[in-house]
Amino acid sequence: MEKKKYASNTRAKNKWNAANYDRLYPYVKKGKKDLYLAAAQAAGMSLNEWMEKTLDAAAGIGEHWVKS
Repeated sequence: MEKKKYASNTRAKNKWNAANYDRLYPYVKKGKKDLYLAAAQAAGMSLNEWMEKTLDAAAGIGEHWVKS
């Protein structure tokens, strides 16, 4: 029975994520992921957070960006 409970939790999380986030699937050359991960760790961030902040800076998007 617990397996179904976890499956429904996963479905609920996936539904919420689909409604609230866009997914990106960047491909990078072998070895670059380790470089990006090291930079993120040095900045005290997760890789996802570091990537998002780096992309925002490159796009000129401020921290208080509001979806229109």
